[in-house]
Amino acid sequence: MRWLVGWSCTTTPGPHGPHTPDNPAVHPVGARLLWGDPAPLWAVGDWRPDEVRVVQADPHTRLAVLGRCGASDDALRTGLTAARGGALRHLTAWPGSYTAVAHVGRRLTITADLAGARPVFHTTWAGGTAYATAALPLADLVEAQLDIGHLAALLACPDSPEALGDGTPYLGVRRVPPGHALVLRDGARDITGYEPTASLAVAAPQLDAAQAIDGVRDALVESVRTRFAAPRHAHRDPGPVPGMGPAHRRAARGAPAPGIGADLTGGSASGTLALLAAGLPGLPGTPIGHGTGAGERLLAVTLNDLAADDGHARAHELERARAIAASPRLHHVIVAAGPEALPYAGLDNGPLTDEPAPALVTAERHRRRLTAGSADHLVGHGARQVLDAHPARLADLLLDRRRRHLLRPVSALARADGPSAHSLFVPFTVYRAARRLARTTHREGLEAAAAALLRPGLHAMETAEGPLGAAGPVDASLAALTWCRPGPAARWLTGEALAEVSVRLQGAAVRPMGLLQRPGERRAAAALARHAADHRIFEQAAEVRGQRLHAPFLDNQVVRACRALPEALRVQPGARASVLRAVLAGTGIRNLPPGWGAPSHASHAAAARAGLRAAAGLLLDLFETPLIADAGLIEAHVVRGALYAAAEGEPLPLDGLAELVSTELWLRRLLARRGTCWTGTAAPRQRAVAGGVLPRPSL
Repeated sequence: MRWLVGWSCTTTPGPHGPHTPDNPAVHPVGARLLWGDPAPLWAVGDWRPDEVRVVQADPHTRLAVLGRCGASDDALRTGLTAARGGALRHLTAWPGSYTAVAHVGRRLTITADLAGARPVFHTTWAGGTAYATAALPLADLVEAQLDIGHLAALLACPDSPEALGDGTPYLGVRRVPPGHALVLRDGARDITGYEPTASLAVAAPQLDAAQAIDGVRDALVESVRTRFAAPRHAHRDPGPVPGMGPAHRRAARGAPAPGIGADLTGGSASGTLALLAAGLPGLPGTPIGHGTGAGERLLAVTLNDLAADDGHARAHELERARAIAASPRLHHVIVAAGPEALPYAGLDNGPLTDEPAPALVTAERHRRRLTAGSADHLVGHGARQVLDAHPARLADLLLDRRRRHLLRPVSALARADGPSAHSLFVPFTVYRAARRLARTTHREGLEAAAAALLRPGLHAMETAEGPLGAAGPVDASLAALTWCRPGPAARWLTGEALAEVSVRLQGAAVRPMGLLQRPGERRAAAALARHAADHRIFEQAAEVRGQRLHAPFLDNQVVRACRALPEALRVQPGARASVLRAVLAGTGIRNLPPGWGAPSHASHAAAARAGLRAAAGLLLDLFETPLIADAGLIEAHVVRGALYAAAEGEPLPLDGLAELVSTELWLRRLLARRGTCWTGTAAPRQRAVAGGVLPRPSL
């Protein structure tokens, strides 16, 4: 795990940090000091040399950029000059995925990205504020305990910013919201947004559809080109082994191949990135241990899941992947995956992540695919969240008096469940739900959600239009037409945990809303933030040593370009596939395989069901004496019954069970860890959550 950490304090600094009676000098373990007092900054972890850049205008004006940034040194100095005058948005406008830290005089500015894949955390410490791009080091620094209320909100309403707030699983450690920056001055902190706000009274001017798609194309191409322009890295070969060549030694160690690679699943997102990367001319880099990148072939990796539904669920995806990989610029590798690569496999040997996420139960599955990839690997994560329209955007169209644009999406929903007598009433039902949401204020929506959590029998709760958590596309869309709704794991939480989340929602309802947004816009931003947070944990859980995962769809410039797409275009059936098809056509790629852009939910559901069935015994043992039951979040026997029923084929929300399992795994790994992230003359003597409400295992 790679992170940066620093602080700003009002006390007189020492050689490695502020000296106070309670907080002597400390510094992070294995850190590289980027600049020293009065506001020191460290980079911790296996950062590559080209991923850490520092420019300085004078001893009191400097800028650090950590990550993959496509700006030149001159552009960085220009951005530093703009940040000196308060124009923080300039620090987020360069291509790539990175964190910028600007130190101007007594002011320190740290920017979070728009999606939430590059978050910033902060906590009060030593009379000032400490910040980092990971929450666990800050929790270690202040010896924080667990925030059980936040874990309850994460399970009950995972995509609700009102329930989660700016909290983390650690008491006292806060998160900077996406699209905001943390500004510190002598330890005093301020959180400010750097994106322009639009009025709710008048709809913001929208670009023409063709112009907006051109913007998405340019942003994606520039984002992929930024990865190609970076120096090539390869995992160093420790030495010869008798009877084994370099490739065989690398495969035996589980190290990635040198160069650039990409996922190729047959889906529209990964296929677009693979084709764009293969179509770009090879750019010379500064290779380590091998030749330049000119003319190199892109390594495209496809996972062939042989254990889930006998492979039939992904047959069409594999055929599309093979058709795309016919390009001479692609080198296609198919990774055969058996029962050992199903979800819930390899739960005993995983790293500790910053917080729980469903990626913990699929980490071993993804690690097998990524190990066959390259040192720099492109993934299509985030495409659905930045391109697709959240169902709540139908209410936004009604607020803008664009009723005619609802015709095609509601007609597509009527056809989604097949011809039936019920389908005749779907358009009217969806329109009525969208109109109800458009007429519901944010406060009324949160109060209704808070009241719903307190009703008995949450799993059987009926909304005005259908059952909560129904699997059909019509019911799912109707349930999403709200300001806030419970997540799939909420049905298994205890009444006390749901009451805690209800209190959080009631408190958020009476607080002034910082940024007034339309319901669809707010729900879409929340879904993107939740997915980006899960992607960050996915990177940590499935990390392969020497490899970097790149998700261009979560880059700032791509998110901005996708937000410029007209809402009328977003809500059309198959909008994501049509936009990406137009993006590829704009770069000269038009021969796509039949069925390209078809949804792939069935294959993921089949794999999750097969993995749950294979690991049923292990999971039942895991929940024999679960820690989340000790914390009062669940009743152990209820979850064991749900796991057994789901393994037998009962239609239960598998995503909710994955969230419960991942939370239990994360708690066990957290409480079993040794050591802290800090050292020094008087480093913190306890780990994070030491002395908390959960029992600590004997070490």
